[in-house]
Amino acid sequence: MADNDEKLQDGGIAGLQDGDGGAPAPVINAELKAILEALIFASPEPLTPKALFKLLESEPSEDIQAAIAELKRDYERPGGLQLVEVAGGYQIVTRPDLHDWVRRLFHERSTQKLSVQALETLAVIAYKQPITALEVGEVRGVNTSGVLNTLLERHLIKIVGRKRVVGRPFLYATTKEFLIRFGLNDIGELPKVEDMAEALGLEPPLLVERTPTEEMLPLEEPEGEGPPRGEPSGSVH
Repeated sequence: MADNDEKLQDGGIAGLQDGDGGAPAPVINAELKAILEALIFASPEPLTPKALFKLLESEPSEDIQAAIAELKRDYERPGGLQLVEVAGGYQIVTRPDLHDWVRRLFHERSTQKLSVQALETLAVIAYKQPITALEVGEVRGVNTSGVLNTLLERHLIKIVGRKRVVGRPFLYATTKEFLIRFGLNDIGELPKVEDMAEALGLEPPLLVERTPTEEMLPLEEPEGEGPPRGEPSGSVH
């Protein structure tokens, strides 16, 4: 496993894709490629390089690297599925241009969709995280407590600590589920602030990324302690 650990340290997912310079490409093991495809397809969450190495610890890292690269090339051809990198791992998903057809199969309910208000709130948190409920409300100009509860229940945001100010309000940030839902490998892949602001009808200055300058208290709450349901700490009244 030493080789696998070195690959991870040298570049994570990129380490699985890039060759070793002038070294000859290893012969692709068709069975290994099929196993990798099955694992990625069956996994409910994106499979990280670390997870793949652990599951296939008996296989040389070079073979895994070559099989993943070949599998990615396979999915670049026209078809209904694609292999994507999201939330630090691999996932096989339907192509975006076919989503309308897939929705017909599942008869997607309107309750599964996020409201415009929820999307606006989520955008503010994504670009300005970590942020308090009060600060979110100041940006949007409305009470956000109900929307924050919805986003918490959907596991799109989480409480990451408390702000070191009077009242020590909770700080909110996005989650791994947020990255998965929106097809992002990391938060750095968010659209340009101007594009997102235009799509949501907000002023660009309201969504500008900020550099945290205030200290954040770590979240160390006793079991059961937290903001009452329906009223996240620091919400606007």
